[in-house]
Amino acid sequence: MNENFLNDLTQERLLAIIRGSDADAAIRAGVTLVECGIRFLEVSLVTADALRVIGEIQRLGGDRCMIGAGTVLTRDDVARAADAGARFMVTPAVTDSVAESVARGIPVVAGALTPTEVLTAVGLGATAVKLFPGSVGGPRYLKALREPLPLVPFVPVGGVTTVAAAEYLGYGAIAVGIGSPLLGDSVRGGDLDELRSRAAAFRAVAEESRPSL
Repeated sequence: MNENFLNDLTQERLLAIIRGSDADAAIRAGVTLVECGIRFLEVSLVTADALRVIGEIQRLGGDRCMIGAGTVLTRDDVARAADAGARFMVTPAVTDSVAESVARGIPVVAGALTPTEVLTAVGLGATAVKLFPGSVGGPRYLKALREPLPLVPFVPVGGVTTVAAAEYLGYGAIAVGIGSPLLGDSVRGGDLDELRSRAAAFRAVAEESRPSL
């Protein structure tokens, strides 16, 4: 399962991050992104009624999407998110949730910033490493990290615009995690047509960088 997850995420290139205080708006935004062709979505557990949001987007999106849980900090978070239907976990740091996800055979994108944190996450069995916050060093920091760690599958997250996404992918990231630059105010009931336009822009970047099968 982990290998398939990694291969599929590498092919898709985009991981949308949903976080907000309006559960129904979050569901509408998530379903809209699935309709736009964005397959991987992470629903942060700080989102209002996050477990319902995870389940509803997965139910409405069906086979067109893979919904995961984000901001997964504890072993209990893993259990609750998995019961709600989350098919992968994303953490902001190397926490107990990484080992718990690995033990359950659930793909986990573990948050790390420094080389030591990256190697710790990999050593625990993380499927990929979420470079967070990516905005601290930007694409050139990813480039520097990959020189000694070329085999680590990195997913930069934090302030990733379309321009930054193209740079990250060009420097070898397998995918990028995109939150507010993609979602905007859609998670607060904002214009879904504008969300569709932003999704199309990010998908164009992904398409240009997509690896050949």
